[in-house]
Amino acid sequence: MKAYLFAFLSAAALCAALAAIFIPWLRKKKAQQTILKYVEEHKSKNGTPTMGGLFFVIAAIMAFFFFGGGRGRVATVSAVFGIAYMITGFLDDYIKIRFRRNEGLKPYQKIIFQVFIGAIAGIFAYKNGLSQAYIPFTRRTAELGWGVIPLIALLFIALTNCVNLTDGLDGLAGSTVLGYLLPFTLLLSLQKGQAAYLASAEYGAVQLLNVALAGALIGFLFFNVNRASVFMGDTGSLALGGFLAAQAAFTGNVFYVPIFGIMFVVSGLSVILQVLYYKRTKKRIFFMAPFHHHLQHKGISECKISYIYMAVTLLIGLLALCNYL
Repeated sequence: MKAYLFAFLSAAALCAALAAIFIPWLRKKKAQQTILKYVEEHKSKNGTPTMGGLFFVIAAIMAFFFFGGGRGRVATVSAVFGIAYMITGFLDDYIKIRFRRNEGLKPYQKIIFQVFIGAIAGIFAYKNGLSQAYIPFTRRTAELGWGVIPLIALLFIALTNCVNLTDGLDGLAGSTVLGYLLPFTLLLSLQKGQAAYLASAEYGAVQLLNVALAGALIGFLFFNVNRASVFMGDTGSLALGGFLAAQAAFTGNVFYVPIFGIMFVVSGLSVILQVLYYKRTKKRIFFMAPFHHHLQHKGISECKISYIYMAVTLLIGLLALCNYL
């Protein structure tokens, strides 16, 4: 327990320190986000520094390894996949900054990276016997066999993109991930005690990774809540999706992701529905997609939307634990 507390506090302090030191440097280097012109409410944000995801990823990883997380294979591999997605996001952000545009990597380039990394994750799970999955609201597991490979690849693609879509308002993605991490970490504790899928030390290491990530995000949110001094960029949002997807996949909780990540699902579905409906009818379901922009157009403040997303994510996640009580 002490290790968790110290990892949490250390990650928060380190992330805040990194942000305080490097945000002025990012401004000086003009490492700034170009804002889409059709988002009227965001015009004043043009020029805000980006790539802030580096701060909380570095802080979380350092705290995780310093307090002994490296002894857990599953957690270590999850951290590696999170870093792999961070690198993909960093390339995307760098291109945006270098060429002063809102688009970085082309969509097909992103999907190639995501499919490749996700397929490797699926193969890793299959080769290492991590091919079972808990069935939500029960204590049973299902053996997926080789089917775990495409399922995990799909999980990585869907979750990283949905977290990326949710990163559209100050503090929104970070606070929603915090709402996800608490019940998910509690789920691991309950599974460790009642229906173990992995060795106890493996569960503990994944929990340590989550605690370090939560602390780092809290340190980051000091600089990211409205009005943000720095954006996490794709560097941060893709990394967060990678961390969450990897630990869910390797702990057998892939089917819990749509429940714990309900607001990420809302972001993704709102975009899909908006595009399909518009192509069919030339009309829109929402004022703007993803859904958080619809709420913003209805006059709800960014801070309130972030709170709603975090609260709904947290409450739905806690309700999903009822079968273990």
